Amino acid sequence: MRTAIMLILLFGLAATSNTQQQNTPSFSFLQMSDPQFGMHAKDRDFSQETANYDFAIATANRLKPQFVIVCGDLVNKPGDAPQIAEYRRISAKLDKGIHIYHVAGNHDVGNEPTPATLEAWKKIFGPDHYSFREGNLYGLVLNSSLIHSPQNAPLEYAEQDKWLHAELAKAKSSGATHIVIFQHHPWFLENAAEPDQYFNIPLVRRTPLLADFRDAGVRYLFSGHYHRNALAKDGLLEAITTGPVGMPLGDARSGFRIVHVTANSITHEYAEFGALPNELSKK
Repeated sequence: MRTAIMLILLFGLAATSNTQQQNTPSFSFLQMSDPQFGMHAKDRDFSQETANYDFAIATANRLKPQFVIVCGDLVNKPGDAPQIAEYRRISAKLDKGIHIYHVAGNHDVGNEPTPATLEAWKKIFGPDHYSFREGNLYGLVLNSSLIHSPQNAPLEYAEQDKWLHAELAKAKSSGATHIVIFQHHPWFLENAAEPDQYFNIPLVRRTPLLADFRDAGVRYLFSGHYHRNALAKDGLLEAITTGPVGMPLGDARSGFRIVHVTANSITHEYAEFGALPNELSKK
């Protein structure tokens, strides 16, 4: 009798879980990166970045995603007041019903962040690492400049690392279908064991953190910094590096990434400016 009751309860829980997954509404978000006000003209002006970011925000207002996240290098010159003001002015044009999340990049807090540069960021944009929940997505935003080069802010690096591991445990037990990491630097561009370079996270910190992400059930790592697109996998981990709203490098084109979130999957495509859709398709 007890076995029968247990089986009924287990089948009931499974049915409830499947029903909840089926009833989870799908949504889309836009991942932008590197508007980097001032880069085109080497800080003499930022007229091109104004045009690009204005277009990106106007397009977001038309497409109406659930949220927009800007993955770092909001400006080209760290702490530059006019560049920061222009980024904020245009960001404020985003429809108030669409959430926007700002991520610190190396041009925002420095290649080697210090307590002073981190404090300057926090005064304007708030925390440099935080989590958020959108539907069945649990997002963790990291200050990757601290992970890349922690030497001038060891206490701040240690605090973020402690927070990250506590937050991973919290996310794993939250019931969220998707746990997603957002930051500026790519973890890797081609494979998880690739050598250290300017555009990735050093192996000494990359390797253990990727293992922690796998243990927590993280599947998706979104970043920018490269000013080009790159997609790479390590088992179930997918590293998604998105090209710039601002100035591209090589033969890349400016644009942003459209990301579709369902109960079971996350899919995405990069939309170059000039090749944008008329609406967000449901996938």
